[in-house]
Amino acid sequence: MRSIWKGAISFGLVTIPVKLYSATEQKDVTFHQVHREDGGRIRYKRVCTLDGEEVPYSDIAKGYELATGEIVVLTDEDFEDLPLTTSRRIDVLQFTPAEQIDPIYFAKSYYLEPDAQGAKSYVLLRNALESSGQVAVVKVALRQRESLATLRVRDGVFVLETMLWPDEIRTPDFGFLEEDIEVRAQELKMAESLITTMEADFDASEYHDTYREALQQVIEAKVAGKEVIPAREEEEAGPAVDLMAALRASVEAAKREREGGGAAKPKKAAAAKSKDSKDAAKDEEKPAAKRKTRKSA
Repeated sequence: MRSIWKGAISFGLVTIPVKLYSATEQKDVTFHQVHREDGGRIRYKRVCTLDGEEVPYSDIAKGYELATGEIVVLTDEDFEDLPLTTSRRIDVLQFTPAEQIDPIYFAKSYYLEPDAQGAKSYVLLRNALESSGQVAVVKVALRQRESLATLRVRDGVFVLETMLWPDEIRTPDFGFLEEDIEVRAQELKMAESLITTMEADFDASEYHDTYREALQQVIEAKVAGKEVIPAREEEEAGPAVDLMAALRASVEAAKREREGGGAAKPKKAAAAKSKDSKDAAKDEEKPAAKRKTRKSA
């Protein structure tokens, strides 16, 4: 694993230098958008809606839209001036029983590894927290966003679990909650009996992603059936052996492009125009002959 953040746990007057790692990863079969005919990758451009010009990343800023439709543009300097007091600290605010925190608040989990000089303090706080049976409620800023979080111990390592703010939790507003729905005692007893029958200790290893496995089998079947479009390496132009001939051929190709409305004529027809262009065409075809031809699926 590679650390994505460095900072320190601030616990009273104790500072524990730590590195932060993503504790989870999404397992999924990833796809690219491609051209159905030849498998070519689809590329998207960043285009301004006002002038139609492509915009480089260096010229892109964040914009906040007002109710009037006007845009307020914020620069990197605007964000740098914001008061993020926990920009490099994990501030311990309090300790509380874990069952008091509704799991709906949890967003993402991270592992914390101590730096060499902070290992003893790390282990001390870890052992004390684990024996208390509580979790630490902390505040931390990651990727320019300040969050509440909890610190708990898992397999001897601190797990930082970022949390949503209270105003980010939606209130369920469903019609059936206002209805007077009657449940008979016998029905409730039967449902409770079913729950009791299905009780078991949770073992995550017993479950697996059947959809992802089936999708992987479909891909493997495609490969086995040779229904695959071979990957084609992008051709890199090498240095011209005869610079003048290459320039002349380039000029003639540009003329054909202009006269033909974008459709270039075959090389053989172009080579018939002059001896020089024929030589240039041969020079151009030599490296092409070494390339592997694309087999049909």
